[in-house]
Order: sequence, then C-alpha cells, then structure tokens
Amino acid sequence: MHEIFQGLQTWFEQHGALGLGLNAWLESFIVVPPPDILLIALDLAKPQKALFYATIATCGSAFGGLTGWLLGRIGGRPFFNWVFRNKKDMFEKVELMYQKWGTIAVATAALTPVPYNIFAWASGILNMNWFLFTLISIFGRGARFFLVSTLLMFFGETIKLYLKEIVLAVSILLVIFYIIGFKLFNKGKNKQPNTEKPLVEQEKENV
Repeated sequence: MHEIFQGLQTWFEQHGALGLGLNAWLESFIVVPPPDILLIALDLAKPQKALFYATIATCGSAFGGLTGWLLGRIGGRPFFNWVFRNKKDMFEKVELMYQKWGTIAVATAALTPVPYNIFAWASGILNMNWFLFTLISIFGRGARFFLVSTLLMFFGETIKLYLKEIVLAVSILLVIFYIIGFKLFNKGKNKQPNTEKPLVEQEKENV
C-alpha cells in the first residue's frame, strides 16, 4: 500500500496543476495521499500562482465530494463497506455526528484532518441535500486550501514548519464561528411569530 501511495504521489507531482486537481478530486471520495502535500510544493515553487493552485484544489475537492455523495446515494452502505473495508466502524461514528451536529459535522470534516471522504459518502447515504453539501464543501475545503496558499505566498519556507498547527487552529476557530452563527440563525428563526391561525379557528371562519 505504501508503494502504491508513493507511486500516486509521484504521478501527481509530475503533472503539476492537473495532478493537483486530480489528487484533490480523488482524495475526497477514496483513500489517496492528501492534496495538501502537492499544494505546498507547488506554492513554494511558484508563490505568484499560489491562489491559482488553491482554486484548483478547491474545485477538485468540491467535485470529489459530490462524487462521493453520489456514490453513497446510489451504492448505499453495502458499497461503502466494500470500498472502506478497513474503516467500517467509522460510519457509525459519522452517523452519530450527523445526528447530533448535522451540517456542522460536514464543515468540520472539510476544514480539519478528519477523513472527509467518509463524510462525503455518508452524506449521500444519509440523504443530505446535495446542494447544501456542495456549498459546505466549497467553503470548508476552500478555506483550508486558500489559507495554506496565502501563508506560503507571503511567508514561504519560514512558515512551512508551522503550517499544520496554524491550519488546525484557524479551522477550529472557523468551526466555532459556524456553530455560533448556526445557533443564532435557528434561534432567530424560532422566535418568528406564528401568524397562522389554529385549524379550529379557520374552520369556524369558513362556517
């Protein structure tokens, strides 16, 4: 497996931006090397194109997430268990996170090192709205890739050693802001007055 991963990584690197897009696409629904490795290498080689590379990675990852969603929707859990034979127990954990947090769980997976490909499949299996899932994917994956590229564009090698910690810290903050915003939105929604008359009163008026 290590040799296969190494071969894939080499192939992706040899094809530059195209390899990055393909890497980001595949990593969002199957197990391959994360695109962050190639993104960092490309950003350091050509800092002036860092934001372009971040865009490629974001688009590829968003399409990959939608591919995972479709596979989960069509193939269901049996297909998931066949593809992720060594991670069957992960689905139960993901399902519990969905039941408790909903879209917040997807946003967390998109931003952080949590296996995003499993969440992509689970979103299809659990019938999450595909448009909402894609929006969260673009936001989450985009925030992650653009943060990495922006830091490397301005600070280069000097920031490389601290990238993992910085990305994780910022991701946690973004998830916290998302949770706060989500709760405030729901709170405001619940406070809206109910202008509809009870069914009994409507029947009386009709009489």
